[in-house]
Amino acid sequence: MGSIVRRTLLPFVFAALVVGAVASLSGAGELGAVVWSVSTVIVAVDLVLVTSARLREGRIAVDLVALVALVASLLLGEALAGAILALMVASGDALEQYAHRRAQRSLSELLSLAPKVAHRLIDGSIETVPVDAVVPGEVVLVKPGEVVPVDGFALEPAVLDESALTGESRSVECEAGGSIGSGVLNAGGAFRMRAASSAAESSYAGIVALVRSAGVGKAPLVRLADRYALVFVPVVFVMAAGAWWWTGDSVRALAVLVVATPCPLVLAAPVAVVSGIACAARSGVVVKDGSGLEAMGQTRTVLLDKTGTLTAGRAHVVAVVTSPEWDASQVLGLAASVEQASPHVLAGTLVREAQHRGLQLVEPRDVIELPGRGVGGAVDGRRVWVGASSDMVAQASMPWLVAASRRARREGCSTAVVVIDDEAAGMILFTDELRADSSRALRALRRAGVDRVVMVTGDRLEVAEPIGLSLGIDQVFADRTPGEKLDVVRAETSSRPGVTVMVGDGVNDAPALAAADLGVAMGARGATASSEAADVVLIVDRLDRLAVGVVIAKRARAIARGSVLFGMGLSFLGMGGAAVGMLSPVGGAIAQEVIDVLAVANALRALWPPRSQRAATKVPESWSHQLAEGHGPMRLVLEDVRSVALLLDHADDAAALGALQDIARRVSGEIVPHERDDESEIYPGVAEHLGGDDPLAPMSRSHQEIFHLASLLSRLVDDATMHGFDPADRGEARRILYALDAILRLHFAQEEELLTSIASHDDVSSV
Repeated sequence: MGSIVRRTLLPFVFAALVVGAVASLSGAGELGAVVWSVSTVIVAVDLVLVTSARLREGRIAVDLVALVALVASLLLGEALAGAILALMVASGDALEQYAHRRAQRSLSELLSLAPKVAHRLIDGSIETVPVDAVVPGEVVLVKPGEVVPVDGFALEPAVLDESALTGESRSVECEAGGSIGSGVLNAGGAFRMRAASSAAESSYAGIVALVRSAGVGKAPLVRLADRYALVFVPVVFVMAAGAWWWTGDSVRALAVLVVATPCPLVLAAPVAVVSGIACAARSGVVVKDGSGLEAMGQTRTVLLDKTGTLTAGRAHVVAVVTSPEWDASQVLGLAASVEQASPHVLAGTLVREAQHRGLQLVEPRDVIELPGRGVGGAVDGRRVWVGASSDMVAQASMPWLVAASRRARREGCSTAVVVIDDEAAGMILFTDELRADSSRALRALRRAGVDRVVMVTGDRLEVAEPIGLSLGIDQVFADRTPGEKLDVVRAETSSRPGVTVMVGDGVNDAPALAAADLGVAMGARGATASSEAADVVLIVDRLDRLAVGVVIAKRARAIARGSVLFGMGLSFLGMGGAAVGMLSPVGGAIAQEVIDVLAVANALRALWPPRSQRAATKVPESWSHQLAEGHGPMRLVLEDVRSVALLLDHADDAAALGALQDIARRVSGEIVPHERDDESEIYPGVAEHLGGDDPLAPMSRSHQEIFHLASLLSRLVDDATMHGFDPADRGEARRILYALDAILRLHFAQEEELLTSIASHDDVSSV
C-alpha cells in the first residue's frame, strides 16, 4: 500500500473497532461484526503485500503468523478478535514508522540549516545572491545570526557558534586570517570573509551529502531477527497445531497464533538500529547505514593514520634556536616578514607565530623563491633567506646549529634555517602537534573493548614512532605507501577476530578505508575520496567522536538484542497460556499488544546517548579560556625557558645572567599568576563539577612544584646578581629551567585534556 494509506491505517482500524463496539452494544451485533471483519480484511491485504515482498527476498516473514491469525479469525467467526488483532498490527506498524521519523528528525536537522543566500561585497556595495553564485576569492559579508555560506578566511575577528555541527554550546573566537568552515553560525557582529571554495565544494555541502546518504539499510541485526524467525515461526505453528490436536478446539489454536503476533522481531531490531544511527549523528558521527552501526559495535582492532587523525594536520613552531648574536624575536620577525610573500605551507605557520608573539612584520622587497629550497628577500635593509637546512652544509659545524639539528632529529621536527646577511642566524623547528583529544580517545576505545590499536602512516619512522610510544599504540607501520597501507589493513583483518576499523582523512587513505571491515573518515568534507570510501564519517575533526560512536553502537546492539529476546520470551509465555486455555483470542490479542509496545519502547532507548555521554551541567566558558586558550601566551614564555637553558651552555656571564634575569621576571610575572588563578578561581568549580573527594589533588600538587621552582629561580638570580654568576650557578639554573619546562608542558597538557574530557560530555544534545 502507499505511504498515505499506511499512515491512515491505524486511525481507520481504531475507528472501525469503536464503531463496531457501539453497534454491538446498541443491539446491532451483526453490523458490528461486519465492520470488524472489514477492518480485518484491509489489514490482511496489507500483510499479504508485505509478506510476499519479504518472502521474495528470501526472508522468513514473521508477519506470516499475523496473516494466518487474521485469516483464521475470519474463518472461525471471531470478528472481535480479528479486529483487535488488526489494531495490534496497525499500531505496531505505526510505532515503527514513528521510530523512523523520530530518528530521521535528528539526521535532517543539518539540512534545514543549509544557507540559501550570501551577501557578496562588490565595489563597496552589498549584493544578495544565491549561495551557489559565490566563487572562491570573493568577499562575503556574514550578518549577525546568519549561517556562514561557504568555507573561507576571516578578514576581521568573528565570534562563531559551532553547536549545529559539534553540539558544543560554547562560542568560538576566530581571529583575522583564521579559517572558517561553512555551516557555523555568526554569534557576534557582522564580519567579512574571503571565500575559499564554492558552496558545492564547501564543508557544509559535504556534511549535507553525508546526511542524505545516511540510511537505515538492512543491518546484520535485522538479519539476526530473520534467523530468530527461522526458529520462532515453526515453533508458533507447531504449538498452535498441537493445541488444536490435543483439545480439538480450533479457537484455542487461534489464541496461540494471536498471542504470537506480530512479534517484536519485526519491530525491535530495526527500531534500535535506526535510533542508534540518529543518536550517533547528534554526536557528530554519521553512519551511512545500519550495517555500519552493527560493525562499529563489534570493533576490536583500530588502525589509525597519523597526519590529520592522531595529529592536527597543521604545523606549529616548537622552538626558535638562534646563534649567540641574535635573539629569537629578531630571527622570527625577519623570517616571518619574508615568508609573507610565500605560498609555502609553512609560511603561514611562521607568520601566525610571529603575530601571536606581537612582532611587527615588514613588507619584504626583491623576493625570490626557489621551490623546494626556500624564499629570500630584503627586510629592513638586510638580506634574509629562509630555507632547508641541507643548504647550510658549509656552516654545519657551528655548535649551536649542530645542537639544533640533533634536537630536531630527536624530536622528529621539520626545520627551516634563517640566514641573515649570508650568516646562519637561527633554526626554526616545526612539528605537527597531537590532537588534544588523541590520548583520551585511545583510552576510551580501550574501555569500549578495542584491544589492538595500530598506526599506519606514510611519515618517517623517526617521526611516527615517538608519537606511537607516547600514546601507547601497540604497533607502528611507518613509511607506507597507499598500497602498503592496504596490505596492512588486509593482514590485520584476516588475522584478528572481530571488526577491524581503519581511520584516515586523506585521499591516500581511501583504498585502506574501503578494504577495512569498517572505514571511518575524519573531517567534514564529504566530497573527498576518503569520505566517499568510508562507512562512517566524523563530521567534526575530533578523534574522540570515534569512541563515542563505538559506545553508542554497542549500546544500540545490546538494546536491540535485549528487546528481541524480551519480546520473544513474553510471547512464548503468552502462547503457553493460550495453549492451555488461560487466554482467549481476544485476551491473547490484548496481551500481545502490550508485549509489542514494551519491546518497541525498550528499543527506542537507543535514541538517548549512553549514560557515560551525558552531563548534568555545562562547562563555563571561563574554564575554557583559562585552562586552554589562556595557555597560548604562557607557551611563549615556556619556549623562552628552554632557549635560555640552552643559552647557558655557551654565553658569557653577563649575557647568561641577563637572559636569566629576564626569564625569571617573566616566569614570576606571567606563569605564576596564571597558575595561582587556576588554583584559586577555576579548580574549585572543576572539582565540584567532577565530584568526589578533591579530584584535582595531583594537579594542585603540580602547582606547588611550579611555585617552588619559580621561587628557586628568583632566589638564584637575586643571589647571582649580588655575589656573581659562577659555574655552579649555571648548572643549578639549567636544572631549574629544564624542570620548569618539563612540568609546565606536562601540566598544560593535563589541563587541556581535562577540559576536553569534561566538555566532550556536553557535546551530546538532549533529545
